[in-house]
Amino acid sequence: MRILFLGDIFGRPGREAVRDHLPQLFEEKHFDLCLANVENAAGGRGVTPSLAAEFFDLGIDILTSGNHIWDRKEILGYLDREPRLLRPANYPDVAPGRGVFIGETRQQVPYAVINLQGRVFMPCTDCPFRIGQQILDDLGHTTKVILVDFHAEATAEKQALGWYLDGSVSAVFGTHTHVATADERILPKGTAYISDVGMTGPHDSIIGVETDIIKAKFINQLPVRFEVAKYNVQINAVEVEVDVETGQSRYIERLLVKAQST
Repeated sequence: MRILFLGDIFGRPGREAVRDHLPQLFEEKHFDLCLANVENAAGGRGVTPSLAAEFFDLGIDILTSGNHIWDRKEILGYLDREPRLLRPANYPDVAPGRGVFIGETRQQVPYAVINLQGRVFMPCTDCPFRIGQQILDDLGHTTKVILVDFHAEATAEKQALGWYLDGSVSAVFGTHTHVATADERILPKGTAYISDVGMTGPHDSIIGVETDIIKAKFINQLPVRFEVAKYNVQINAVEVEVDVETGQSRYIERLLVKAQST
């Protein structure tokens, strides 16, 4: 089973890159399942129902998110109506939406996607380790292909969850920092892991935002209005192949598509 996970889609440049290049990736790679983190898709903060619908129309099967999922008020009701758009499962149960999706591919292969959020340098949430294990206990052993988006800041916390879940899930994809890491690997018990998939968006930027704005903020410490950068647009993603009988991953590989030169 071949799976594509798209790193955080940032603003209009990221959306246009996905629109322009995802069909070719599908044609060349014949993916069975496509996931994307979309919490920064709307102007760099949050996602709207109309944008989520556009991503589904492009062939993305499941949308994951993180702490910015709450930034657009119009998404709150949509989260309850659309099970394919996830928010982190370790937010309180009273929060809109859900953090787990269980479904089947077009080839009728059962799979589950779990969205979790870290706690180091992040908003206060429940323990991702405990909640993740609880979800796996509820899933039982009937679903072999299980994919986790761990939206977290600290690399150590991401690595800890990867090792904690090794052998229990097919893959752990780190998101949130927008900088792709070079540590993709298969852990000893068969879980594919990468600390951060990276960003689908403008890379002549500071994690997607115009550089002058962020430089000034670090120098004078005053509040600023973020503006999405425009140039050197790239798609950061990973491709994973999973054995559907065992749920173990066979390989993981980073993908980089240059959607726009500098």
